[in-house]
Amino acid sequence: MLKSHINTPISNTETQFSAVSLFSGCGGFCEGIEQAGIEVKVAVELDKYACETYRHNFPRTPLFNEDIHQFLLPGTDHRDRYQLSSGVDIVFGGPPCQGFSQIGARRPDDERNELYKQYARVVKELRPRLFLMENVPNLAMMNKGFFKKVILDEFASLGYGNTVMLKISADDFGVPQTRQRVIFIGTRDEDNFPFDLDAFCTQTLETFKVPKAVTVDEAISDLPAFVVHSGEVMEYPEVEKPSAFMKEMRLGLTGRIYSKSDKRCRAFGKNQAAKLYNHHTKEIQERRANLIAMLAPGKKADSLPKEIWNNKRPEKWRRLHPDRPSHTILAQMHRDLSEWVHPRLNRWITVREAARLQSFHDGFIFMGSEWQQLKQIGNAVPPLMAHALGLLAKQVLAVCNNE
Repeated sequence: MLKSHINTPISNTETQFSAVSLFSGCGGFCEGIEQAGIEVKVAVELDKYACETYRHNFPRTPLFNEDIHQFLLPGTDHRDRYQLSSGVDIVFGGPPCQGFSQIGARRPDDERNELYKQYARVVKELRPRLFLMENVPNLAMMNKGFFKKVILDEFASLGYGNTVMLKISADDFGVPQTRQRVIFIGTRDEDNFPFDLDAFCTQTLETFKVPKAVTVDEAISDLPAFVVHSGEVMEYPEVEKPSAFMKEMRLGLTGRIYSKSDKRCRAFGKNQAAKLYNHHTKEIQERRANLIAMLAPGKKADSLPKEIWNNKRPEKWRRLHPDRPSHTILAQMHRDLSEWVHPRLNRWITVREAARLQSFHDGFIFMGSEWQQLKQIGNAVPPLMAHALGLLAKQVLAVCNNE
């Protein structure tokens, strides 16, 4: 019965679902959720630079540019201001994950680990029918699963005992990147979801997976070899045989119109001769350019001659492989791009190429300094992965509606 229901498409007359976005960043999660046909009532984000990008790309979405601790406090008019008084279907977001990350200190008492409690507080206040919370895989393993249990117990105490943790990989959903993440998804106890939620979600996500992973070449090889200075734009490049992924990314920049079908929604611009934005990167010294010239596709610093590299920090230099998905795009790019060397050219990838590898279409423009743009991209939830999660949320809610 479960598999039969999953294979039944949602009706085109389905209910319009609403959502609140927490820890929204520059808007990667929101981009996918909106393309899944879900209305975002309000986005909550503190970082003023990420908000600059968010406002540019989501001019119609209300943005709460303050600390999440101040959102929905007693005495505020937030429920009325953001039209939340009648309820909301979904709360989604990814609390900052540095405290759980493999590359962080991984201290159980890291103050950044407390932010999931703020996420839980908003869930308690709004009582959404479903929530989606994204984080790094290390969360499931840290302290022998201690934080996983803490989070599951927290939501159970709030009336979301039907909460599970899914492990997913972005490349399964068309993102040209092997980005591993965990997703907590839960439904309200009173809604009595009739199936095993873990099995339902796992089988539903299987139906959204792409048959073959998108490679780096399929993602960025149409972008110009030359770059511009930060803040400058260039003529949009022509390409004779774009890959399927390129066709989705290569969009005009004059507006977005979303499909109402259940298939992957795409943004369409009116002017395909638009300008290409964000195709710039950090300068590279001659010594470093000579060094990365020795890197074969997919190779790291430990492949270099000993007289060139001392075998310390083998991840320091890393060239992308053109015929495979990228390794994980990280926020630390803003400090050092040496782990993301172009697969064929002796330079770092550009901001736009990094955005492509996160599945941001070319109509999504990043604002602020180059430093801030790279940080925003690395911190973002890939839109195509978020799109799959939005479709999943709609399937779960459709079951609750007996659709």
